[in-house]
Amino acid sequence: MKRRSVYYIIFAAALVIFFAADLFLGSVDISVKDLFTTYIGKDILINFRLPKAIAALLCGIALGVCGLQMQTLFRNPLADPYILGVSSGAGLGVALYLMGMSWVGVSAEGTVFQSFGIAGSALAGAVLVTLLILYVSKKMEGNLSLLIFGVMIGFIAGALVNLLQYTSNAHALKTYVLWTMGSFAGLTTAQLLILAAIVITGIILSVRNIKDLNAILLGEDYAASLGLDVKKIRVRVLVSTTLLAGGVTAFCGPIGFLGIAVPHIARFIFKDANHRTLVPATILIGATITIFADTISQLPGSGTVIPINTVAALLGIPVILVILWKARKYSN
Repeated sequence: MKRRSVYYIIFAAALVIFFAADLFLGSVDISVKDLFTTYIGKDILINFRLPKAIAALLCGIALGVCGLQMQTLFRNPLADPYILGVSSGAGLGVALYLMGMSWVGVSAEGTVFQSFGIAGSALAGAVLVTLLILYVSKKMEGNLSLLIFGVMIGFIAGALVNLLQYTSNAHALKTYVLWTMGSFAGLTTAQLLILAAIVITGIILSVRNIKDLNAILLGEDYAASLGLDVKKIRVRVLVSTTLLAGGVTAFCGPIGFLGIAVPHIARFIFKDANHRTLVPATILIGATITIFADTISQLPGSGTVIPINTVAALLGIPVILVILWKARKYSN
């Protein structure tokens, strides 16, 4: 059996184990037997832990593949799913929604309306930023110019968010800050289905991008010499990453660091730059690490939950430091 197949099996097994752990371990201390036999246990399992674990699974898959495509497209090891301002656009959409609700004196706290309103406004903001990026990408020749433009859009959106935060009331500000911390909890069945549809569509497009991504690895000029339309490749990759990053941000908030770290972990373990290997590898590794992070964030049995972004940072930052260290070593 090839080493690659062995790694796939190992991570698939780890994914099953961590998924089960995420279901059976939580901030509420309850035995596995009670989860299946008591009314409260079944309610916790079916209505809280299972949807949360599925959301973590989908988000891990999306962020891993999205980060891989961004790093390949821009040939930048520190590129992440939100590098083109998708997260900032989503944040601006949520800020406008929450502040607008507070300005008109409408409160939908704890309702499905608020939940879908936040998700819808975040997705709308992410899509609008992406449409702008797609339009500009057709006018620009190089990826570097597009990258700079995307970063500037992110700064502009961030500045507008800061202005909205400064003028908002305390309740709207707290709701927004909690959203930025990220969470896999609280998604309804309808929201999970929408998120699943978005992620599956994005993954299908990513798989179709594999050949193009392999060509881009050797540079845009090489891809053009093969007869490939670099601008069209860029558009297809941007559409895929927007679906993946935008879907995650809309329903779970901006989850940081995982999108940077997962592709590097996949490359390090599989020792392969071919996207036919890396795409399924990032799917498995991304899902496994994200579910593991979600389990840790529950602080099992403690009655306390910490933000998923805190755990993601603790897992992702060491990987980024290793990347920087390797870059320094090779530059000397």
